[in-house]
Amino acid sequence: MAIQSASTLIMGVLNVTPDSFSDGGECFNINDAIANAKQMIAQGVDIIDVGGESTRPGAKAVSEADEISRVIPVIKALADEVDIPISIDTSKPQVMKLAVEAGASIVNDVNALQTDGAIEMVASLQVDVCLMHMQGSPRTMQKNPEYSNVVDDIQQFFQQRIDACIKAGILRDKIILDPGFGFGKTLEHNLEILRRFDEFKYFGLRLLAGLSRKSMIGVLLNDRDVKGRVVGSVTGAIIAVQNGANIVRVHDVLETKDALSILQATNGEEIG
Repeated sequence: MAIQSASTLIMGVLNVTPDSFSDGGECFNINDAIANAKQMIAQGVDIIDVGGESTRPGAKAVSEADEISRVIPVIKALADEVDIPISIDTSKPQVMKLAVEAGASIVNDVNALQTDGAIEMVASLQVDVCLMHMQGSPRTMQKNPEYSNVVDDIQQFFQQRIDACIKAGILRDKIILDPGFGFGKTLEHNLEILRRFDEFKYFGLRLLAGLSRKSMIGVLLNDRDVKGRVVGSVTGAIIAVQNGANIVRVHDVLETKDALSILQATNGEEIG
């Protein structure tokens, strides 16, 4: 199912993992995952993003077989029961293929299709794809991230990846860009990206912002723990939307939906 046009879409996080930083273990079996997805739908989610490998700083790699065993049954079950787009959060080509065959219509790749075979796989699948910027890898990305100019450097990266995608046969209008808050960035880098988020509109493509419950929120709230970052996360999402985000990836769907409704009403938009 393709993404439908709207002023702002909410992508709900559904981690089928034991070790994700915020909700690891909560949806590690299929029944809990489906129940969580249905709850997000009732709260107004627009896309469900299913992931089977944690990408938090320092996370251990997951084998292709383990990732497939985690996500494919969930996607199949969801595709049979829900009527909204399903995204697969993966960097592995075979997981992308099986997920789309199971019912996913979006690939969300933190590695921006740089894994061997990934760009060719997405070109063959012809689904929407989100390209995220990350400096380093989840295992190393927060050790000492450095940039000449964080926004300019990310823009250069995006241009390179867009060019590579188009050369591989991916249609430009299927590409979504995510600057990757927290992925190889310091707090100062993250804040600059948020302040200058509208500069990524230069590409004329849909933009995704994922700040939900991340460490930058915790630090700004005096080292608040993960569960106490809801208001900070929603505030960050609203700032990103005001600066041009088309999709916000969140854990707290209802709270984000409420905030977006107020913003839309204030802007004279139809409340979604």
